[in-house]
Amino acid sequence: MTNELPIIQKTHDLIVWYVPWLNKLPRDFKFTLGDRVQATLFCILEDLIIARWRRDKLAILEGVNARLEILRHQTRLCREFKLMDAKRYEFVSRLINEVGVGLGGWIKNRGLQ
Repeated sequence: MTNELPIIQKTHDLIVWYVPWLNKLPRDFKFTLGDRVQATLFCILEDLIIARWRRDKLAILEGVNARLEILRHQTRLCREFKLMDAKRYEFVSRLINEVGVGLGGWIKNRGLQ
């Protein structure tokens, strides 16, 4: 979609990369950590889309910021449980940080977009 806000597109791309990887997790982690990561990703995307159309964006964006921090920790757990190799961890961390930079800019502008 060419008319999407860049942060929404980056979050969409993050989900497209992350979900298929999560679906390949061992059963012990797929339905615990994997489901939580997936739920966090979808909540972030949904809240960003809602914020785009709301007048009172700031509270929603601050909630997204907290969820993004949760996602960072969940991703780190994937690495620490040796579910994710260093190369994938670096890649997904970079994607998460790109979303974070966009979110930080949006919050700094007081949700004006």
